[in-house]
Amino acid sequence: MLAGHFREAAVACDKLNQQYPDFESGWYTASKLAMAIEEPVLAVSAIDRALQLSPGKPEWLFHRLECLGFLGDFEAARVTAEQLSDHLFESAGVSAAFAFTLSRLGMFEAARLQYKHAVELDPEEGQYHYNLATVERFLGNIQAASDAVTRCLELLPDDEDAHLLRAGLGTQTKEANNVESLLGAYARADGQARRQVTLCYALAKELEDIGDYPRSFEFLSKGASQRRSSMQYTPQKDLDSIQSIQDVYTADMFDGHIEGYVNAEPIFVIGMPRTGTTLVERILGSHSVVQSAGELQAFSLELVKHCRQVSDAKPANPADLVQISTSIDFTALGEDYIAATRPQTGKTAHFIDKLPLNFLYAGLIHLALPKAKIVLLERDPMDTCYAVYKNLFEGIYPFSYDLQELANYFVAYRQLIDHWQSLMPDVMHVVRYEDLVTTPKPVIENLLSYCSLSWENDCMKFYENRFASTTASAVQVRSNVFQTSIGKWRNYEEQLKPVSDILGELL
Repeated sequence: MLAGHFREAAVACDKLNQQYPDFESGWYTASKLAMAIEEPVLAVSAIDRALQLSPGKPEWLFHRLECLGFLGDFEAARVTAEQLSDHLFESAGVSAAFAFTLSRLGMFEAARLQYKHAVELDPEEGQYHYNLATVERFLGNIQAASDAVTRCLELLPDDEDAHLLRAGLGTQTKEANNVESLLGAYARADGQARRQVTLCYALAKELEDIGDYPRSFEFLSKGASQRRSSMQYTPQKDLDSIQSIQDVYTADMFDGHIEGYVNAEPIFVIGMPRTGTTLVERILGSHSVVQSAGELQAFSLELVKHCRQVSDAKPANPADLVQISTSIDFTALGEDYIAATRPQTGKTAHFIDKLPLNFLYAGLIHLALPKAKIVLLERDPMDTCYAVYKNLFEGIYPFSYDLQELANYFVAYRQLIDHWQSLMPDVMHVVRYEDLVTTPKPVIENLLSYCSLSWENDCMKFYENRFASTTASAVQVRSNVFQTSIGKWRNYEEQLKPVSDILGELL
């Protein structure tokens, strides 16, 4: 009913704009109404007309930014955001909304400025302090993040996300920790599953820090179980997809008849999550001719697009999609992938695509981009599985909340990696996490050599690099390499027996 009224209003507004084409506020209103009825193309056209008549109006530029975000034109959105990045709105709510948009565009320094302004305008709104803390963490300002999240919890003592953020900002001690306040928040969240799950992970982290391993795992397993029970996930589909890739991508696909797109810009960093992919990204990204583009979805999205061009029929199962993919134009795939990355890349000779799950497409990446570098991270299987299990991910890695499902996925992952290495010997460069943190210099030297990069001392001082990190390792990569995570799973050998039993000969 409301949508109908908006449409009537939009029609009426359009008539008025035709009658009074130089009345800028009419075009702004038309743009707002177009957004209300989910017509972003019309909304952009209308706000552009308004800005032609009245250039530079901050509120209107911000509205244009929202329209472009809805439309998915992030390159144009970033240009508009840069016009506004130093402007301070008079409303805390608008400043916070602008900051959120800036964060989505990866403009974290500008987002930090806006969140700080929102906090100044409305210091009693806890959510603004929390949002500021997250951006400070991305930027590596750990003390500032701690101060902001502490203030958030003073205002919102039961905010589960703030508790989890605080727990991850450093290592707690027996003398200084937040376990009691976490237990209180957990008790008060009785019957609220989502909140309790998050608090379980915060408790597990802090209890592990202070050496209370039995209670740490008790809360961890409780949180993971609750999280898994709320998900609709069929693990066998993932395992079948991985097997299909091995069945379909055989040696004949790699006999040289596929030329691919010749471009040496990309460096793909792949592997299971929590194996050091972010650490390697920071090392490579500290080189003067390399930039990090983050965890891009571009390759898989372009792959699906090309599969649709080959077959209009909807695949009945993942195996069908894998089979269809063998018929695509891999050269065009490589070219389209590079074009799709351009909003983030093209500023340096090389860029890093650090999406761990690109391990699924390692062979396809090589076929599409034969000059691209592929860096594979490996880590002790048990340490890997435990590190994955103890992290609360947002919308990804659904296999990580059940120990048996996690172990089965790891076995399938390992089999696929072995398959790719047998088909493409010497194509992927393997970096072992344990070697990287115990003897970093020779490992980094070999990594740079593989990537055809000259030695630069800054790569050894990656922790001084100021570019933002939005991954679960955002805090750790601000410090020099440390070895304390090696063998950490042994504190839970009995609890992790379902994993070790399944991994078997991989150990």
